[in-house]
Amino acid sequence: MPDRVLKIAERFWNKDLTGVDTLMRDCYSKFGPRPRPASCMLRSYLLSIAVNHPAITEWVEQLRLVPAYAIISGFEPGDTPGVGTFYDFFSRLWQFNEDNLSPHEHPPKSKVKKPEKKGEKAVSVEKLTVDQLLSQLQTEPPSQEQPFSLLFKAFEKLFLEESVQRGLIDPGALALSGDGTPVVTSAQQRKHRLCNCRELGITDCECDRYYSQPDCDIGWDSHRGCFYHGYDLYLLTASDSVNDLPLFPLLNPASRHDSLGFLQCFFTMKSFLPDLQISKLLLDSAHDAMPLYEYCRKEGITPFIDLNDKRGTKLKYKDDFSIGPDGVPICRAGLKMRHDGIEYAKYRAKYRCPLMNRTSRLCSCAEPCSDSKFGRTVHLVRKDNPRLINIPPRDSEQWKNEYKARTSSERCNKRLKEDLHLEDGHHRSTKMWYCRLYVSMMLLHLFAWEQPQVTGFAAILW
Repeated sequence: MPDRVLKIAERFWNKDLTGVDTLMRDCYSKFGPRPRPASCMLRSYLLSIAVNHPAITEWVEQLRLVPAYAIISGFEPGDTPGVGTFYDFFSRLWQFNEDNLSPHEHPPKSKVKKPEKKGEKAVSVEKLTVDQLLSQLQTEPPSQEQPFSLLFKAFEKLFLEESVQRGLIDPGALALSGDGTPVVTSAQQRKHRLCNCRELGITDCECDRYYSQPDCDIGWDSHRGCFYHGYDLYLLTASDSVNDLPLFPLLNPASRHDSLGFLQCFFTMKSFLPDLQISKLLLDSAHDAMPLYEYCRKEGITPFIDLNDKRGTKLKYKDDFSIGPDGVPICRAGLKMRHDGIEYAKYRAKYRCPLMNRTSRLCSCAEPCSDSKFGRTVHLVRKDNPRLINIPPRDSEQWKNEYKARTSSERCNKRLKEDLHLEDGHHRSTKMWYCRLYVSMMLLHLFAWEQPQVTGFAAILW
């Protein structure tokens, strides 16, 4: 047996997946021939992605040709499931009668516009603000009755809970990072007309079209600088985990803005994982919206969100001062003031005159703005403007060190798309994309269990 297969066998052999048999017991009929064990089907699909055989037809052939794959999956060589058996298993995991969330027939969707500057994200095409969506989700939280509910339960019971038990995730004080990433499903949008408007000379009618992938649309990839057709995968990650472990995903249309995708994903996660205690929220500048800061202040969450210059950064404060783009007050002379401590009990930061010499008690400014021997001081209170006034301040080392962990989302997305080849599925339905996505997340947790932890490594060094 090749070394590569031996390593894979060691990785999968000791993992008990029989819990999925209990979860899916009601998904099978009590009559008729005995079905294939759900645990063996799941193990086989995990194995197919681990060895990079994403196509089900190709994997069924590999199970017949390579006896080791069949044995690791839990099947007898020569008695392996066919293509139809795998697709029946996916249909049972998907708790919905249709393979997609939206009907195939619907009016044309608005196309996002190309941003003016390179690297910028496209403006949202949805006529819905962050404040409106946040209010809706707080009033009517998402239900747990989702088509992917069973997939998430299998992921939670078999993998997420074990990662918590191993100490890789702290559910009592979780630092959460989020980011959206494009998932390309096809080279172009497949659709055709259902009306005869073209024959009548009307080329831009709003009549329904038939879409092959109704849950997908056209979005803008700010990293590659091009349009794409597919989904926008929003993934929430445990940023304080040394393994960048994923917690909850949501597939949105490609045109959805990250700020709206985050809210939908975040509140859906809260309905599935209500016991999680979130202490920090790490997001990029696409999420820089005042309603989100106010929500964090209300819920006791410390936000670490980069500022978006387009939304304004200057704030007049206490009549004769202004706040700079990094949240630091600017004195009358146009100089940034110096840090002079933080009062966490009152959620305020203290700044002092940058030209005041504490030793000589002298100010070198030509026009001192205070006759105090300590110089002019300013207290920034978070409640005055929770967006610009952060505790800790944005220019502090503490804020910068905390914000660095936001890249855990980017690393997790990279592992899904490049290491596990998420986009190689070439599926045509949301059902199959969710199945592949959740199984890929299961693999990330499985791989993390065999990696040495930082604490153990440091103990060896010292």
